[in-house]
Amino acid sequence: MRYAIVLWLLLTTGIFTHAQQSSTPVNGTNLENVSYPFDVHYLSLDVQGEPLRMAYMDIKPTSPNGRTIVLLHGKNFNGAYWEQTAHDLQQEGYRVIIPDQIGFGKSSKPTRIQYSFPLLASQTKTLLDTLNVTKTIVLGHSMGGMLATRFALMYPSVTEKLVLENPIGLEDWRQYVPYMPVEEWYQEELKQTYESIRQYQLTFYYDNKWKPAYDRWVNMLAGWTTNIDYPRIAWNSALLYDMIFTQPVCYEFDQLRMPVLLIIGQRDRTALGKNKAPAGVRGQLGNYPVLGKKTAALIKGSTLVEIEGIGHLPHIEAYEKFIAPLKAFLKK
Repeated sequence: MRYAIVLWLLLTTGIFTHAQQSSTPVNGTNLENVSYPFDVHYLSLDVQGEPLRMAYMDIKPTSPNGRTIVLLHGKNFNGAYWEQTAHDLQQEGYRVIIPDQIGFGKSSKPTRIQYSFPLLASQTKTLLDTLNVTKTIVLGHSMGGMLATRFALMYPSVTEKLVLENPIGLEDWRQYVPYMPVEEWYQEELKQTYESIRQYQLTFYYDNKWKPAYDRWVNMLAGWTTNIDYPRIAWNSALLYDMIFTQPVCYEFDQLRMPVLLIIGQRDRTALGKNKAPAGVRGQLGNYPVLGKKTAALIKGSTLVEIEGIGHLPHIEAYEKFIAPLKAFLKK
């Protein structure tokens, strides 16, 4: 009932106007109408009394090298954006497992849930247990980097190696950014349109240099804004922002004991809530050239690869500069 009322308010106030005028098709709540690059499977979960399904891709190599790698997506994405990475790693003999976390992509969008990184990590571990995977490399991008770190801390004996690609959470934003209640994040999400999503990605991901290949990642998000279930999708997104903001991992990097690779695009300036920080510190937040070095110094024996002129998405924006150091690290 609550979501129906919110939806009526949105329609009558015209918040959906711009998204409706775009040519983006309406996406299903669980992206039922969106094709993924590999076969999608589902794991049934009972989470806090609610039956849910986690979507995942399990890409097996034709010539196995006996090793597995799990790829963890970021906040504004889903497992599909690992297509090229998964294909190349499969060719190298790796079994590649790519989950959509609960609340993302083709996975369920709960009506009630308390999100946490330990929860998502434990669900990822349940998936691996179901697939009889006892040892894996873990690669996480953006929010997926925070989750990958939490997974490695919780399951060090399972984590063979850890790779963090422009992970967020390299600093504790709570020190500088005023706390936003979930309701405020929710109102911000309800305002999203095709135009606002594209502009954000253009500005913060791609340095105002757009390529047609980026369109699909905007369309996956924008297609939800005209879905009748968008208030539920937006509520999940708000809960996830609260999780990211309130559950930092930066204080525990020094506890990682497995080999760690940091791949850091040097143009990245991503920081949650930066626009709400005091003007005097706003420019200091999300300084990845500084944060990458600081984090590498905390992780004993880690390897830092800095990619000049590239932003938050090296594996999309500059794939060859991303995959080469990744392959080299995996072969060590």
